Amino acid sequence: MNIESVNWGELSPEIFLKQYWQKKPLLIKQAFTDFEDTISADELAGLAMEQEIESRIISVNNQGDWQVDHGPFEDFSKYGEDNWTLLVQAVNNWSRPTHNLLSPFSFIPNWRIDDVMVSFSTPKGGVGAHLDQYDVFIIQGSGKRHWQVGAPDNTLTNLLPHADLKQVSPFTPVIDDITEPGDLLYIPPNHPHKGVSIENSVNFSIGFQAPSSQDLWSSFADNLIDNNLGEQRFSDPERALPETSFTITPQDKQQLKAFMLKNLEQESFFEQFIGQYLTQGHHALEILVPVEDIDESKLSDILSEPDISFMPVSGLKVAIINDKQATLFINGESFALESQTLALAEQLAQQKPLSTGEVKKLTVCLKNIQLLTNVLNKGYWYI
Repeated sequence: MNIESVNWGELSPEIFLKQYWQKKPLLIKQAFTDFEDTISADELAGLAMEQEIESRIISVNNQGDWQVDHGPFEDFSKYGEDNWTLLVQAVNNWSRPTHNLLSPFSFIPNWRIDDVMVSFSTPKGGVGAHLDQYDVFIIQGSGKRHWQVGAPDNTLTNLLPHADLKQVSPFTPVIDDITEPGDLLYIPPNHPHKGVSIENSVNFSIGFQAPSSQDLWSSFADNLIDNNLGEQRFSDPERALPETSFTITPQDKQQLKAFMLKNLEQESFFEQFIGQYLTQGHHALEILVPVEDIDESKLSDILSEPDISFMPVSGLKVAIINDKQATLFINGESFALESQTLALAEQLAQQKPLSTGEVKKLTVCLKNIQLLTNVLNKGYWYI
């Protein structure tokens, strides 16, 4: 199968971003031809048995009573043959073929992507009508599923059929169709949607991170504290005589706002904060720290072998900020770059396997060797 790009038909990434992204839902039939599941239902069940992997099963009985069970799971037999769905978060962190499903969506910056959630549903399985606060692309894997997607509607009622399950009242769909293997459904934030499995089926959901202003400000404040910044006190040496003693004047408000924003305008600090914040992993990774540190000599020995591949850990979040100080960010950590290390950093950011020959070309100077061995010793790349 070819998953390098979406079969857009009459559309294109540019048209999609202009007409659909965060505006209205879209269903593309056969977006991926001859699509095959990147992970089997049995392998997915195996991941759901692991302690560090987030998973849940949502089921509903014939009386309409919903149940949510959280993993890890030991046995699935009690759930029967229908009416339940297994959902496993961040499968791309544990399955390289699943991680590769992100490639067709490279027209959206990597830092916006959160994870690939994979679900296995039995007939009539689903999670009910609900809203998400983020964008999602859903690739239909094996099986068929009936999808309904509506437009934003403030009249919808929030429902809580279970303490761990948020749903909404019935809505009028603008998309009402059956998805088959290779179909692609795009759902913007706050659009009600409901998917019900017609037969045993697998879905691959590419979710996007959309931090709230509250999240950003809270994390920014934490960073100020961690770095012992923001300790300076407010001062007003040019204060004029007030008309009253109980008024906070417009000038006071403006001065206080400027005082608070002063830290935000420290460009180098903000770059470090935002790069680290946006590349932090929200789910467990299979970090592969070498038993012994790799130094320049050991790297040279490794590169003497002709058939060595350098691989990134699956599910890494990587970004580069190339402004006043070029910096590579991996999994919430920062690596300062210089002009000679930028090419290597860009290769690392693409998260594609590197051959011995490619690494030799990229490590012709000491600074590149230091960057690569640093990344290897932290377990973000492995040999």
